Amino acid sequence: MSAPKRISTDGEQSFVHKPFDALSSEGLPPGPESPPAKSAQPTATKPPRKNRGRVDIIRQTAGRGGKTVTVVRGFVGIGLVEKEQLAKAMQKACGTGGTVKGGQIEIQGDKRAEVARILSEANFRPVFAGG
Repeated sequence: MSAPKRISTDGEQSFVHKPFDALSSEGLPPGPESPPAKSAQPTATKPPRKNRGRVDIIRQTAGRGGKTVTVVRGFVGIGLVEKEQLAKAMQKACGTGGTVKGGQIEIQGDKRAEVARILSEANFRPVFAGG
C-alpha cells in the first residue's frame, strides 16, 4: 500500500480558489452612490373591521361533573374554520384545553375575562350572560 497523501500546513499551497480575482471593474458603469430608498408603495394594512356582532360568554358547570367550562355562543356569520381559529387562540391565551361543539366554543375553566379580551380583539362584542 502507498502512504496516504498529506496536506502541507506550512503555507506552500493555497486551497482557496477565487475565480473572480482576475476580473476588473474597468468599463463598468459606476454603482449607486447611496442605497435605494424604500419604494413609495402604500403598505397593505387591513381596514379595521366593523363590529362583527354580539356573542354571549357563559360559565357552566351543569352536566360536567362539577367542572367549570366557559362557553361562547351566539356567533353569526362566521364558519367553523374561523371558530376553530378563535378557539385555538383562546386555548393558547388561557393555557387550557377547549373545543368547538354545536356551533359554540367551549374553554376549560372559568376564563371569561381572557376569552372576552380575545373576542374584543377579533371585533366581536362580548356580553357576559347568565348560565
